[in-house]
Amino acid sequence: MGGEPLGTGSAVPRGRRRGVPDGGPFRVKARVMEPDDMRRALVRIAHEIVERNKGTDGLVLMGIRTRGAPLAQRLRDAIASFEGVQVPVGALDVSLYRDDVGLRGPRGLEATTVPGNLDARIVVLVDDVLYTGRTIRAAFDALLDLGRPRAVRLAVLVDRGHRELPIRADFVGKNLPTATSEVVRVRVAEIDGEDAVLIGEGAGEATG
Repeated sequence: MGGEPLGTGSAVPRGRRRGVPDGGPFRVKARVMEPDDMRRALVRIAHEIVERNKGTDGLVLMGIRTRGAPLAQRLRDAIASFEGVQVPVGALDVSLYRDDVGLRGPRGLEATTVPGNLDARIVVLVDDVLYTGRTIRAAFDALLDLGRPRAVRLAVLVDRGHRELPIRADFVGKNLPTATSEVVRVRVAEIDGEDAVLIGEGAGEATG
């Protein structure tokens, strides 16, 4: 992943990511995206990002950990395949920026990596699922502690609705209407050994 781990004291903790921890019972109701579906969606998003930016100048991709990070790397690779340019890629751990940090037990932090100076750059935040919007709000705070981008845009693989904050994605792989009782789980080969988007019931990966 591009960049070096963020040093101690470079960011001010605020909140924590919300949701049900991964690892509990999960009953799959439907597989709504398979590997080819995810690949096509990410290639389309990559083209839309470049078109919106009128090229790759000034672009930086920042994946929101956990699964937004490998998705950002895939977007970088897709852009490189048709533009011949390696867009800088970093990763954000927003755990301590969540507004419900006191409601959850201890959680290990993952490294934030920053691919150079973010000032005056066009930063595209990348996440797997957009749900309430609280994870993205936390990501804004985390990002602005690292620099002052010229603009911040949002790319998500899945938008499942049910927003609690006025946040909208600029680039969406799939709009997926769901009930609040359902869990959307994105699986990526880099972490889970397979690519898939699942709808189910029970415990699921924390998303927001």
